[in-house]
Amino acid sequence: MSESPPTGLRTEVTGPQQIPPRQLMPASRLGRHLRDAAVHVVRTSAPPTMTLGQRTGGDEVSQQQAREVIDLALRVGEAMLATGASAADTVATVLRLGQAYGVGSVHVDITYTSITVSIHRGLEEDPLSVMRVVSGRSPDYTRLEAVQKHIERIIASAGPGGPTMDVTAARTKLQKLLASPHPYRRWVVTLGSSIMSVGVVMLFGVGPVMWAVAAVSTALVDRVQRALYRAGVAAFFTQAVSAAVPALFALVMFSFGDVIFPDTNFAPSVVVISGIVVLLAGLGVLGAAQDAVDGYYVTAAARGLEVMMMTLGIAVGVALVIGFGRSLGVSMEASAVVSLAGSPLLSTVGAMLIALGFCLNTYAGLRTIIISVLISALAWMIFASLVALGLAAAMATAVAATLVGALAYIAYRRLHVAEAAVATAAIVALLPGLSVYRSLYLLMQNSAATMPQAMVWLVVAMSTGVALAAGLAMGGYLARRRLGLDRAALRARRRSRGSHVTT
Repeated sequence: MSESPPTGLRTEVTGPQQIPPRQLMPASRLGRHLRDAAVHVVRTSAPPTMTLGQRTGGDEVSQQQAREVIDLALRVGEAMLATGASAADTVATVLRLGQAYGVGSVHVDITYTSITVSIHRGLEEDPLSVMRVVSGRSPDYTRLEAVQKHIERIIASAGPGGPTMDVTAARTKLQKLLASPHPYRRWVVTLGSSIMSVGVVMLFGVGPVMWAVAAVSTALVDRVQRALYRAGVAAFFTQAVSAAVPALFALVMFSFGDVIFPDTNFAPSVVVISGIVVLLAGLGVLGAAQDAVDGYYVTAAARGLEVMMMTLGIAVGVALVIGFGRSLGVSMEASAVVSLAGSPLLSTVGAMLIALGFCLNTYAGLRTIIISVLISALAWMIFASLVALGLAAAMATAVAATLVGALAYIAYRRLHVAEAAVATAAIVALLPGLSVYRSLYLLMQNSAATMPQAMVWLVVAMSTGVALAAGLAMGGYLARRRLGLDRAALRARRRSRGSHVTT
């Protein structure tokens, strides 16, 4: 009698080999595993690169301390903006100052005509926000350098208990610096304008007679500007009248030059060009470009509009004199031979004189003057060499301006001179005075035949200005990345990263 096998067991296997049930993954588990893997590939566990609404803490400072710090910060910010500093440099300095006095939750907002500083003191205390109006702007690099050095000393002396100089003493010292007299008398400023114009005409290879005429006309421009400013005339009309002065000198020379200067090779057009360059040098081209690159678009737009209006004032003044001359039958056309025709040595000396005159015109110190003159000579030699090699003038200008921007920031960090003073002084020789004048003259012809050429010269002038601004901004950026930025500077320039980048 045979035994049957136990129930549930098989002694033979028919068909393909079966996988044991314990090695199979249920369909639900497999789907969940694949979904988790896909989510891991797409999603990230890292926090966002830009934190929003996370700063909820405040500083443990008394209301009196907060008021004193915010008042000092406002005074410093106003002084820097009024004397020629960029918005980002002003914000960085104010942030460093607040951190030195134990107030880290400082927020700074700058427009073209005002600065606002806010301090958040936590949920239990009321915040403080104070706005101060920047009444006027005039480049004064001696005062700007003095303010920057004063703040750097305060920050350098800061320890666990704060800086060695308390807020009251720091404010008193700041007021003394701002109330101190200029390093030069007013006639030295006028002399600086004349030196600048002499340097401009030297770039065109003309003789000493034209040097003297340009110096006299520019000195008269400086005195006219000062008189109109005291009379309260709007800046646009002041610029127009100032531009008309060298144009009138040129008109007289076009009319009676052969009688006044017999047997003399002269080019009256360069007198007008020198006046245009001197007037353009006083505009905030560098500040507008730097604010735009740093992300302060409201301030940059306001500065850019001011530059445009003042340039339009120059155009109006010169155009009126050109039109008046045409009504008298006198052509004030810039001759085709009027170009950067000076010898390499004479042109380099001219560029150095331009930087020297600009520094005197903006009350720069001796060390700033020396550095600016040397950098301007280097920039001009690079520009002239690149043009001689066949590079386009705008591209050569951009390369030279990039070097100037980098060296200006290095000089600021290493030698503690005003960056804006060095950068602006070194690029004045590259301003497109000749292109502006030729465009204005052709526009005044009011002829369909000359209009295309006028537009060409206008585009040349605009491209040169853009090349200057872009080169200075790029050079400063490269130098900053190379030397490094502190936390305050990074916060001040965080806007330049742009709002279109996904965070």
